[in-house]
Amino acid sequence: MSDCSYYSLQLSFLCSPAREQGAASSVSPLLSSFLCHFLPLFSLLPLLCSPRQSVLPFLSLPLALSASLSLPDFLLPPSVSLRVTGERLSVKMPSCSPDCCLLQAVEIVKVWSEDGAGKVVEIPADMTARDVCQLLVYKSHCVDDNAWSLVEHHPVLGLERCLEDHELVVQVQASMSSDSKFLFRKNYAKYEFFRNPLNFFPEHMVALCHESDGSIPQAQLLQNFLNSSSCPEIQGYLYVKEPGRKSWKKLYMFLRRSGLYYSTKGTSKEPRHLQVLSDLEDSNIYTIITGRKLYNAPADYQFCIKPNKARSDCKELKILCAEDEQSRTCWMTAFRLLKYGIVLYQNYNVPQHRKANNTSFSAPVRSVSENSLVAMDFSGRTGRVIDNPVEAQSAALEEGQTWRKRTHRMNVLGSPSPLHPSSLNTVIHRTQVWFHGRIMREEAHKMIIQQGQVDGLFLLRDSQSNPKAFVLTLCHHQKIRHFQILPVEEDGQVFFSLDDGATKFTDLIHLVEFYQLNRGVLPCKLKHPCTAVAL
Repeated sequence: MSDCSYYSLQLSFLCSPAREQGAASSVSPLLSSFLCHFLPLFSLLPLLCSPRQSVLPFLSLPLALSASLSLPDFLLPPSVSLRVTGERLSVKMPSCSPDCCLLQAVEIVKVWSEDGAGKVVEIPADMTARDVCQLLVYKSHCVDDNAWSLVEHHPVLGLERCLEDHELVVQVQASMSSDSKFLFRKNYAKYEFFRNPLNFFPEHMVALCHESDGSIPQAQLLQNFLNSSSCPEIQGYLYVKEPGRKSWKKLYMFLRRSGLYYSTKGTSKEPRHLQVLSDLEDSNIYTIITGRKLYNAPADYQFCIKPNKARSDCKELKILCAEDEQSRTCWMTAFRLLKYGIVLYQNYNVPQHRKANNTSFSAPVRSVSENSLVAMDFSGRTGRVIDNPVEAQSAALEEGQTWRKRTHRMNVLGSPSPLHPSSLNTVIHRTQVWFHGRIMREEAHKMIIQQGQVDGLFLLRDSQSNPKAFVLTLCHHQKIRHFQILPVEEDGQVFFSLDDGATKFTDLIHLVEFYQLNRGVLPCKLKHPCTAVAL
């Protein structure tokens, strides 16, 4: 019998009417005082049953007692002991079995945002990275679009990686060094390879093991990675940093389920020519964020395989470098697929907005007051509720256009001049998540790279060369491009344009909304805003 069940039975006996009538005289005043204080607590124990572990082995509450305490044996199980110190009673209870108690271990985790602010959260030991992200989304009032990630950041080593949604945060934190930390960040590329696998796996890099020319049909590419009985591999040249030296060696590599190998004889994949460089089971793959200088790399596309047991020792790191971004992305994505397999696909299939009974935290997409609003038509003598959703949307668009025409002539200070720098159409965009103000070109590159380098990832910023202009930074085919947004004056009114005035917009919000629906002169539509949240 578990201790929780024991408490329930004995307290039920103590509180039964027969006990109160037939044995009341045998309960001492001291025992009565004990029951008054602890009966409410113990009566909750049967309600706290869950597959968790208790971390409250001691309960200590003030109680006016003498220096000694003696209770009947029927009240407490053998594994429970009492101790009195002064006027404080301590009840020692053992950790419950895994299927017994909800009193669970709580760990302190500090998470940092892009702006350098930190937030301390208390989480149970079995909380996954996805659950922590949902908790932070809820606390920060963000929209949960399934793209938020928890990033393991090692500033001394210059490494970072996004935790997989199923990983336990407490376990990861236990393997980190004291100078490492968690970052809360968007990562649109986390599952992008499931949607567009051809962009991640070049045909010349994917093959079948044990076959010199065995290629995988593109239609079966992901199935082969997810199927544990198949044996796909990634092959190609990589630069490998020699341990303890700053020199690099170019080797032909093979990534398989069993590990990462290099060939000692050209591109041969015969077993006698293959040497293991690293395994997948006890290692994780990281992006190197310090550039080429720290490790004297031959190119900018570095990554690293780090054993889980290695905290801050560079000697155990396997530092690699690809020749281009597409190759690096292929190697790193294949590492994740070969290591986790079907678990990644299960993470990807989790709905973006899980039902409330399936999750501990649910980020509200709309507020209560917003849900209570209805569309009204006041064009007639009396107002009426617009029940038709199509008519309601049309009315909202018409009202929005009317508002734009009415307000674009008035600036915040009440000046009628549209050319005034404080006019509404020149400042309204500053409240948007995709606008990042006066950041440098390099910082814009860094943010795009950190958040995934998927097609349509974008941000807007102030132009460094033209104080009246803006710049659209856009990612397409893993390349980052910049487009200048210039002011265009027409009939005394200022517009904004990407194509030298062929398409004009009254403000940047209008411009972004247009290019989210139409590609226009851009290589692709605007899809994912590059966001920096403040915790």
